[in-house]
Amino acid sequence: MPAATIAPTRLRLGLAALAVSAFSVFGTPAHARGPDGIADVAEKVIDAVVNISTSQTVEAKGGGGNTMPQLPPGSPFEEFFDDFFKNRKGPPGSKGGDNNPPRKTNSLGSGFIIDTAGVVVTNNHVIADADEIHVILNDGTKIKAELVGVDKKTDLAVLKIKPTKPLVAVKFGDSDKLRLGDWVVAIGNPFSLGGTVTAGIVSAKNRDISSGPYDSYIQTDASINRGNSGGPLFNLDGDVIGVNTLIISPSGGSIGIGFAVPSKTVVGVVDQLRQFGELRRGWLGVRIQSVTDEIAESLNIKPPRGALVAGVDDKGPAKPAGIEPGDVVVKFDGKDVKDPKDLSRVVADTAVGKEVDIVIIRKGQEETKKVTLGRLQDPEKVQAAVKTDEPAPEKPVTQKALGLDLATLSKDLRTRYKIKESVKGVVVTNVEANSDAAEKRLSAGDVIVEVAQEAVSSGADIQKRVDQLKKDGKKSVLLLVSNADGELRFVALSVQ
Repeated sequence: MPAATIAPTRLRLGLAALAVSAFSVFGTPAHARGPDGIADVAEKVIDAVVNISTSQTVEAKGGGGNTMPQLPPGSPFEEFFDDFFKNRKGPPGSKGGDNNPPRKTNSLGSGFIIDTAGVVVTNNHVIADADEIHVILNDGTKIKAELVGVDKKTDLAVLKIKPTKPLVAVKFGDSDKLRLGDWVVAIGNPFSLGGTVTAGIVSAKNRDISSGPYDSYIQTDASINRGNSGGPLFNLDGDVIGVNTLIISPSGGSIGIGFAVPSKTVVGVVDQLRQFGELRRGWLGVRIQSVTDEIAESLNIKPPRGALVAGVDDKGPAKPAGIEPGDVVVKFDGKDVKDPKDLSRVVADTAVGKEVDIVIIRKGQEETKKVTLGRLQDPEKVQAAVKTDEPAPEKPVTQKALGLDLATLSKDLRTRYKIKESVKGVVVTNVEANSDAAEKRLSAGDVIVEVAQEAVSSGADIQKRVDQLKKDGKKSVLLLVSNADGELRFVALSVQ
């Protein structure tokens, strides 16, 4: 190696030694050096952490029978070989990859044993669409695994293996007791390198990154890379307090922003998957939205909090319990509800069939309702109605208010905007650009059902209510708005 290359390395080593020496003189706090227990944790749990190997049969593409070698995910040669084999032509007379037989692809992830009988936890995306799944123990033993069940919403999966020798299992800790700055240890299979230990701290709790309906991740700066998915995140007692699932990275490698599903969530999901092979989540039967400052002012809720009920399913548990659109849920089964995500998570975690108390705010007053939860079913995909720009045979009589052109619902307008017969109210035919209504995403074809929690049937009704609110000194007006399919939401518009 050239001397010029070695010199800077020696210089850095010299500076590092000088720095250590200086700290030795002045003394370094123990917490600045990191905890002494990381090695003990790693030694205690390493044999419970496993690699998950999957294979999948896929259609071959291009290359005229030339098969691209299987490389570890993230390999620096991956892009080179990918381009080479995609662009390479087959032998003379061949049709490229059209005649190639299907081939198997392999991938690796991480997991951990929670029961010495052979129960393994990992991420759903690690084993998704796999034809075969194998669990590889820390000593290299490879065992075929059976899929017990998956939950796509939390990205968790449970596997079962038949152990050929005694196994080491780990137990779950309480993720609710984590504090910001607590040390954590991640163990997994980054870039197919095998059991790898990294350490860091809890950077944030209850992190919502909009990846799913029940987001409440632990954020950590412990190095998590491709292949770590499904691996455990430990506290310094050697208990699993999270399952490493996601990273944010422009490069594909760790930049110190990793996310783990907290053990509080994992325990409930794993228990149900082991018991039923599927998730049985609680269901309230309401559509909810955030309580903005304007909505809170309109409903006399101070401070803004809770989950605003925008719609109630006619066949859901909330309907017979007396919950109505416009109610704000502030407490569920004794737990405070600060925002819609809180309500979604606590309802999902509650047992089907359990009777719970729900505290709502209705017209400024708290009320308690008793609800027996149903079971959440996967909703069917509903295609959005396609609006037409065809003109109506007759020009509707409109009135302007709140930056909107408003018209009484007629047969022609229902046809133009494909509004269901069950939807009642005043239809929006135009929205002024740069108005508060445009900013709140109101559009032609929306139907205003209520103004300040009173039903309206004409533009004159709306204008009358707005004028009264102005006289009362209100800064905003709360609208209950329906789309063409009858789905409701609340919108607060300025009346100033």
